[in-house]
Amino acid sequence: MTNDQEKDVTGATIWLTGLPSAGKTTIAHELAGRLRADGRRVEVLDGDEIREFLSAGLGFSREDRHTNVQRIGFVAELLASNGVHVLVPVIAPYADSREAVRKRHQQEGTPYVEVHVATPVEVCSVRDVKGLYAKQAAGEISGLTGVDDPYEEPESPDLRIESQNQTVAESAAAVHALLTERGLL
Repeated sequence: MTNDQEKDVTGATIWLTGLPSAGKTTIAHELAGRLRADGRRVEVLDGDEIREFLSAGLGFSREDRHTNVQRIGFVAELLASNGVHVLVPVIAPYADSREAVRKRHQQEGTPYVEVHVATPVEVCSVRDVKGLYAKQAAGEISGLTGVDDPYEEPESPDLRIESQNQTVAESAAAVHALLTERGLL
């Protein structure tokens, strides 16, 4: 492929980080539909699916969470460098893990956008899509990110979304607008 051809195939990784039930996956799927309607190649690397297949056997220790995030980041960069818009809705609780993924993208010259879905834990616990907050409150599980395990909020994400204050379509539109502004669409 020539350099001119490479410029015509612009992919990017759009990393959506936030607490469980923040709305990351819902926003990612809404945006994916919009991008596909625009004729873009899109993949959603959902954190739960990655854990089941690519990271089976990993636990939830800090080290295992870091390994999981690095695996996801590797796959995302590989796809994005080949012209795919990769939407990555994962908790990725540690700043150093997310920064390592960003650096990998920078080293490879692959566009990377970090979106913090900054939904407060109080709102997430009411949504409780997977019942995790209820299980944690009942003492059935521990190590729930944002409750009894840390979540290090991004200090300077490319975009911060407060999903409790807007619709899913508005959240996806905000990410779409950022990608357009950055010349990634």
